[in-house]
Amino acid sequence: MRARILPGRVRCTEYLLSSLTLFVGIDVSKDTLDVAVRPTAETWQVANETADIGTLVAQLEAMAPALVVLEATGGFERPLLAALAVATIPVVRAHPRQVRAFAQAIGILATTARMDARVLAHFAEAVKPVPRALPDAATQELRAVLLRRRQVVDMLTAERNRLGTVPARLHQAMQQHIAWLEGQLTSLDDDLTHMIQRSAGGQATAAVLQSIPGVGPGLSRTLLAQVPE
Repeated sequence: MRARILPGRVRCTEYLLSSLTLFVGIDVSKDTLDVAVRPTAETWQVANETADIGTLVAQLEAMAPALVVLEATGGFERPLLAALAVATIPVVRAHPRQVRAFAQAIGILATTARMDARVLAHFAEAVKPVPRALPDAATQELRAVLLRRRQVVDMLTAERNRLGTVPARLHQAMQQHIAWLEGQLTSLDDDLTHMIQRSAGGQATAAVLQSIPGVGPGLSRTLLAQVPE
């Protein structure tokens, strides 16, 4: 016999879920984004691609989490980090060493990608690192760079798809165009990094670095550029 679910109980469950303070961890790799939510224990995975990032950001906007934490992964996190900043979703890029120390402290030694996302969500909930919002002007500029990046990615995909269908005599010219577009994409990714570093968070980090004896503006800029996490 199937149990009967009363309407009042459904409304009560929906109210409890909507009243929860949610914390999200996102484990970033070159190809995928693993997402975990606390305290609901929900997890899912999407591709680390422009379209899927847009869908994920829309999902997170609807969830309205108190904080999203993702780990610095050598640049693969940049498009997602910028998209979250533009959407004004509170986000922190955590240092991998800090997250690993937290995982060890709660008894997790060996991790998978999905488990890493859960650790990041737990880290967000327990530690609550402070996010730093971008100024309005920086947000508008970041939005424009993200839009251009999306356009370049679309053009790259189209050219790569065409390459297999055109006569051989056109291959060289198309490969040159693809190489140029790849250069544009690298340049836009560098722009995203620099713009995020120029935010309040980047300026605060530079100030902390320069408070160390022997660290001046030149060295602090080098550290922020080469080791942004």
